[in-house]
Amino acid sequence: MRRIGTITIGQSPRADILPEFEAGLGRPVEFLHRGALDGLDLEQVRKLAPGRGDYVLVTRMRDGTEVTIAERHIDERMKACAAELEKEGVDLIVLFCTGEFPGLVSKKLMVKPDALLENVVRGLLPAGRLAAVVPSPKQLSILDKRWGRVCPRVVLDSVSPYTGTPADFEAAAERIKAASPDLVVLDCMGFNETIRGIFTRITGKPVILPRSLLGRMVGELTA
Repeated sequence: MRRIGTITIGQSPRADILPEFEAGLGRPVEFLHRGALDGLDLEQVRKLAPGRGDYVLVTRMRDGTEVTIAERHIDERMKACAAELEKEGVDLIVLFCTGEFPGLVSKKLMVKPDALLENVVRGLLPAGRLAAVVPSPKQLSILDKRWGRVCPRVVLDSVSPYTGTPADFEAAAERIKAASPDLVVLDCMGFNETIRGIFTRITGKPVILPRSLLGRMVGELTA
């Protein structure tokens, strides 16, 4: 049986992600989970909050509490997670975050959702308008630049997959619909199949869900 290491920017295991990720895999595997915030309490995590100019990340604690952190505060902790999984002898490492981590590398094959999403969108949408939905309004300016490198016509919106209500998701989907995109990306591993269903129903457009896309890709690599 294949051994897959997962790294989350929050606390592991990500019980909210795993069911849909495993469904995408299509086969049983052995998981080893690590999280950048493992071993920290909420008070300690709040000290990792982003400041001016930081790359903003939104994740959750093991109990589901949403937290916002700066990438620079967890860079070394992420690298430590990868090193631990390498020592455990996993076959590959999967990052459970769509954020960019250029310094995170491994001797093992590592699957990063940001690169996967960007290349899928490039292949699907050589022209047209992309809509990307992110968890926090604090991320809009950063991710507008990122998605602007992929698609020249981008519209962004924000709604938290952790604290948002069905009414919040419907309102965001209505705003996206008004922008008439050709493709929608839910740009966070926290978004689930129920949320995708709301965006699909209201916008009438194809909607990419990172956790299931990631599962299908890893399923190819573990066949």
